[in-house]
Amino acid sequence: MEIVNSVSFSSIGVGRIIINKTVKVGCQTHRIGWKLTRTCCEYSPGASRKKQEKYEQQPQNVDLPELQPKNKKKPFPVPIKKMLQASRREKRLAQMHIEKPLEPPKNGLLVPEFVPVAHEVLDNWKVLIRGLSQLLNVVSVYGCRKCPQVHVGPVGHQIQDCYGSGSQRRNSHHSWARGSINDVLIPIESYHLFDPFGRRVKHDTRFDYDRIPAIVELCIQAGVDLPQYPSRRRTAPVRMIGKKVIDRGEFVDEPKPQRSEHCVSLLAELDTFSNQQVQSPSPSNMKELAKRTLKAYLNVRRGVEQLMSKYTVKACGYCSEVHVGPWGHNVKLCGAFKHQWRDGKHGWQDAVVDEVIPPNYVWHVPDPSGSPLRSSLRSFYGKAPAVVELCVQAGAEIPDEYRAMMRTDIVIPDSVEARMAA
Repeated sequence: MEIVNSVSFSSIGVGRIIINKTVKVGCQTHRIGWKLTRTCCEYSPGASRKKQEKYEQQPQNVDLPELQPKNKKKPFPVPIKKMLQASRREKRLAQMHIEKPLEPPKNGLLVPEFVPVAHEVLDNWKVLIRGLSQLLNVVSVYGCRKCPQVHVGPVGHQIQDCYGSGSQRRNSHHSWARGSINDVLIPIESYHLFDPFGRRVKHDTRFDYDRIPAIVELCIQAGVDLPQYPSRRRTAPVRMIGKKVIDRGEFVDEPKPQRSEHCVSLLAELDTFSNQQVQSPSPSNMKELAKRTLKAYLNVRRGVEQLMSKYTVKACGYCSEVHVGPWGHNVKLCGAFKHQWRDGKHGWQDAVVDEVIPPNYVWHVPDPSGSPLRSSLRSFYGKAPAVVELCVQAGAEIPDEYRAMMRTDIVIPDSVEARMAA
């Protein structure tokens, strides 16, 4: 859509200036005069400018998310210039033997204002897992056997965009199989640390630490106390000079986690890998369940974004590994682009929300009872996170922030009409 700005001018006033000048030509003197007319105008935006502002506030559709190339590193969320400035500032302080000024939670202390946020995120995380487990008994989810693409709908789509093994023999058609909750909500795990400022996780000691969902570990470090996953609560701050920790406090033995029946049942509510035997929701309750699940998903993303604004979360710039803590671990399990040059170590950088809870975009199905999505009409289809698409097909309303991406205002034509329009 091309919007042309129109400009209209309104006249305010007209002023005239009379200039007289004496010019000598030969022996005679002549007086020459002329008039200057000056018009004052003001600029006022036309109607098209107002339409453009309205379109920017509520766009009809937005571009679909691009796939991250595997042969390139992820972009830094913080500009490199700011990172270098902060590094030089810390280096100057370290050369003068001045302690780095640290505020909670960078010094190991909790932020009291974010403890309720962490509890709210964990409660919504439980509601999200429980709701998705029930909705999967009603709404079908399919995953491709050859590539990581997922489809939510009664049947798999017919869009030819498979790039897995043997895709040339299938003309890029997908090989669909029934999916699970891990296909809708991609599990992102990290190591649980009793003391994030303690010893780093090394490659030889990686089996001494539990792997739990990164969201749960973030909530634990933000103030949630779980008996099966104890965490150290400091009373004295950590002191650092440059990158060297000069005072971690006294050594504290890590308590043994509790493995009672109550703790085991609680772990099943926090992990998507647990086989939860849940009943299918009744038709009268399905719409309310979809609304509650979608609301929990939006609250989790909003709460994780608030926690990540204070607590440090690291992500590998090449693979999907995430670590919650002030610095990344030293486990050599990165098999992504140029991992041989790094000896299998991860390239740690600051994480973003989409790396902690991936949206996992899928094609939006406007009419689940209609014909499958076709490859010739893919330019008219929209996309949405798998959780949002699942809840919408179960009866929930489309959130405003995803309405433009799902392209709900676009009428999908017939294949013959699409060729005529092209």
